[in-house]
Amino acid sequence: MSKFLELDHVTKTFGSSGILGQGSLTVAVDDVSLSIDADKPDIITVVGESGSGKTTLARLLLGSHTPTSGIVRYNGKDFSKLTKREKRNFRREIQPIFQDPFESYNPFYKVDHVLDAPIKNFRLASSEANKKRMIEDALEMVGLLPEETLGRFPHQLSGGQRQRIMVARALLLKPKVILADEPVSMVDASLRATILDSIRRLNKELGISVVYITHDLTTAYQISDSIMVMYRGTVVESGSVDAVIPNPQHTYTKLLIESIPQPDPRDRWGAEPPQQNWDIQDDELTGCKFSDRCPTPTEECKNGTIDMGLIEVAPNHFVDQCCLKCG
Repeated sequence: MSKFLELDHVTKTFGSSGILGQGSLTVAVDDVSLSIDADKPDIITVVGESGSGKTTLARLLLGSHTPTSGIVRYNGKDFSKLTKREKRNFRREIQPIFQDPFESYNPFYKVDHVLDAPIKNFRLASSEANKKRMIEDALEMVGLLPEETLGRFPHQLSGGQRQRIMVARALLLKPKVILADEPVSMVDASLRATILDSIRRLNKELGISVVYITHDLTTAYQISDSIMVMYRGTVVESGSVDAVIPNPQHTYTKLLIESIPQPDPRDRWGAEPPQQNWDIQDDELTGCKFSDRCPTPTEECKNGTIDMGLIEVAPNHFVDQCCLKCG
């Protein structure tokens, strides 16, 4: 299979150690690899709590962040060496959908503007009639009626409608990959299924790959094919969603699954799990990044003398071997 978009052992850091070792260094993404195949459009979910590096990973894929080390490849070519034409094609074929739809709009323009702009910028329509038909088809694809949507200002539409317009905008460009960063976290629960169904339809019916960034394992399990669990910039567990979610191996993945509320009111949550120590800087960590929250850490895990990195524990199921040895 040909790799359309690829992260090859990518690391992204912010800040520096400063003069005489003073200052702070944040390792937002730490030695992460990910590939999206051109001929196998999947929905890949990247999951983890706030601060795990999910959004930075998405921005690396989008080309808006330059990796500190490692390589981002587009159609097999180093992103930093793309020509102007290749970068233009990249911007069309990789489309983002952001968390807050309202921030994507200019309140002085009607919502038509966000749909007109990509058609104009990429010269997609040969006439006004063609442009109108493209916009109407895209809106209907995401479950919106053009006559009830066009001609309105952003504040006149609901959050769910605004977000679906952004999905329609991405659809207009016929992308190969959509990066959806928490696309349903700011809409009502009743609208989440509608938006997620629109994204899944784009994947299944139009062959568009989706990288779905979320902290919500419930929606991840519903729509994704594979999953990457991130903690403090590293991937601690990955594989097919049907392998990872029913049988999690890493303690952190288990904590995420156990945090999902159960519908039975007789089921009580257990004790508050240990939380991440934000006072410890990333450049101060010497061993496993999860050791301060792990219930059974070993000395080798704490001091970094134990082998770490993903190993395959079952078909299409990988987990950090450090956690297996501690458990």
